[in-house]
Amino acid sequence: MSDSTPLTSNQPIPPNPGQVILINKPLRWTSFDVVKKLKFAIKAKKIGHAGTLDPLATGLLILCTEKMTKQIDTYQAQEKEYTGKLVLGKTTPSIDLETEFDAEYPTDHITVEKIHEAAQKLTGEIQQIPPIFSAIRIDGKRAYHKARKGKTEADVEIKPRTVLISAFEITQIQLPEVSFRIVCSKGTYIRSMVRDFGQLLESGAYMSELCRTRIGEFRLENAQSIEDFINLHKKDV
Repeated sequence: MSDSTPLTSNQPIPPNPGQVILINKPLRWTSFDVVKKLKFAIKAKKIGHAGTLDPLATGLLILCTEKMTKQIDTYQAQEKEYTGKLVLGKTTPSIDLETEFDAEYPTDHITVEKIHEAAQKLTGEIQQIPPIFSAIRIDGKRAYHKARKGKTEADVEIKPRTVLISAFEITQIQLPEVSFRIVCSKGTYIRSMVRDFGQLLESGAYMSELCRTRIGEFRLENAQSIEDFINLHKKDV
């Protein structure tokens, strides 16, 4: 006789413990797009992500299913690392390429030394005002709803928040482009850092690229594409 006893209809089915999924979010997908795609693909009853990435950002997105969704707040609170590029001399309302350019500024006075000084001033514990094109709530509504109705940061009062920037490293300078690496606390808006960076240089700036490379101990190199994850899941079923 076999030592194993098959489940009968009278025996309770063990609850699904859930899983933690690491996805490399593709460009132009919203974080919710990824959640929706995976929920349908793996037939998850509960699924959520641990930290939004903007549509024009790529990189590490942590998703939790079933009972593991209880860990989402824990993962959201962990330190994050990003790499990206900003461009000096122009601005957009969204501080990235989601919206059209709205102003141009001089860049001839900007030197390598001033760039590194600006990065240093934005390192440590700093006060930061989130961008109006963000999901932060103002009077019960998402800020981006106001932005898309034509409101600007001058029209809407957004309270500053304290964030910790553990590292703001300038990795390459090819003016007007500046490449960077940032390690920061929960709640940091990299687009706000780009806006403030341009202002410190008495110019303007917008973000042209952003990739999240780490959340706590979870790293981008261990993440899968959406397609690879779904194909692997199909094989396991």
